[in-house]
Amino acid sequence: MRIIGAAVAIAVGLLVLAGYFVPALGGLQSVLLNWAMILAGAAALMGVFNLIAVHGEKVRNGSKGSVYSALLIITLFATFIVALFLRPAHPAVQALFNGVLLPVEAALMAVISVSLIYAAIHLLRRGPNLMGGIFLATALLILIGSISLPFGQIPLLGDTLRPWITQVLSMGGARGILIGVALGSLTTGLRVLLALDRPYGGK
Repeated sequence: MRIIGAAVAIAVGLLVLAGYFVPALGGLQSVLLNWAMILAGAAALMGVFNLIAVHGEKVRNGSKGSVYSALLIITLFATFIVALFLRPAHPAVQALFNGVLLPVEAALMAVISVSLIYAAIHLLRRGPNLMGGIFLATALLILIGSISLPFGQIPLLGDTLRPWITQVLSMGGARGILIGVALGSLTTGLRVLLALDRPYGGK
């Protein structure tokens, strides 16, 4: 079974890869990619069922945090029913999603900002160094340039320095991370195609 799984994975991977270079294989490539999307959707659905099962077990046993588990299950089904009858494009459904997602994203960004400042201060307390000072100064400049002040933005910081840091320096770092992720994904894919790694066979 391991040999069959490896052969199927290698054959499918090579066919999908060849579809980018051989136009005649484009139709087969589309079919295989559609199958992959269906399998990914089925995996996400199984993840939702597993989430319901785990939190349902917590509610049934009355374990610690069972109130939050019950609230999660109730809101999950309520959101699903509302979106099922009104459709996702309905303004009420959009308002529901925005009323939950936007505050959560804002709260996470606030936590990240505070964590960055704390990490920079902790780094400097362990031993003052140039990189720690640059990290702390950059984080403070971004925060001061982003917050809303009673008298408006600071002229040089808000409209010149902060955009340059976020759009030039941060973008360069983000692109470097994406290039690293792409190279790592390419290496992992090649290892799977060459059967050096066999996640489909348990090893």
